[in-house]
Amino acid sequence: MKKRILFTIAYDGTEYAGWQKQKYDNVKTVQGTFENACKKLFGKQDIEVIGASRTDAGVHAIGQRAVIEVETPIPTTKIPFAIRSFLPDDIVVRKAEEVAENFHPRYDCVKKTYCYIFYYDDFCNPIVRKNSVFVYGKLDILAMKQAASYLIGTYDFKCFCAAGSSVTTTVRTIFDCTVEKKEHFITITITGDGFLYHMVRIIAGTLLEVAKGNKKAEDIISIIDSKDRTKAGMTAPAKGLTLLEIYY
Repeated sequence: MKKRILFTIAYDGTEYAGWQKQKYDNVKTVQGTFENACKKLFGKQDIEVIGASRTDAGVHAIGQRAVIEVETPIPTTKIPFAIRSFLPDDIVVRKAEEVAENFHPRYDCVKKTYCYIFYYDDFCNPIVRKNSVFVYGKLDILAMKQAASYLIGTYDFKCFCAAGSSVTTTVRTIFDCTVEKKEHFITITITGDGFLYHMVRIIAGTLLEVAKGNKKAEDIISIIDSKDRTKAGMTAPAKGLTLLEIYY
């Protein structure tokens, strides 16, 4: 009898063209790599990995979720250890648990948390270059925090959606958005019921514009009201973004 297993997966997205498998086999993706590891561990079974979040190329994760259906005598809690030898060092299964057969990792999700990290100093730090974005100069962190507070609520966030999205609605709810500076790191942590294409990266770029003084904190209100992508800031680089948690 097949089990439906939910995995919690962490990965460094630097070397991958995102989570989602591409139609060409030579494109390296996290989903494709993880699926191949599952097939090696569980033998010749038709295994499909269904992920909760389609992270972009270069984006990282600590709490990505994905399910498979598989027949195996391996105890579910032992699978993270059993699959380790079939995965590269930049992908780790942190947890495996059985779920109901009708559970869906994407549709049953109620909220997600992402963080975006800037490294703030006079010189970049090569040790953290893969998971943060270097910024320098005078930054107003208090204004950045105030601007982040204006994002909390249910709004049409079309202004923070990149071109190419196929969603039917751009209305989303942001439950929390905080900015914290600790030593050289500025971390934006944002929790919502869902996010639009490049939404967190555009928000990060816009908050950085506020910190630099190019926009005012209260401009966030008019930017949201405009529903105009050109009114918001740049799309911050992918490498600063990490998927922290998916909640059910």
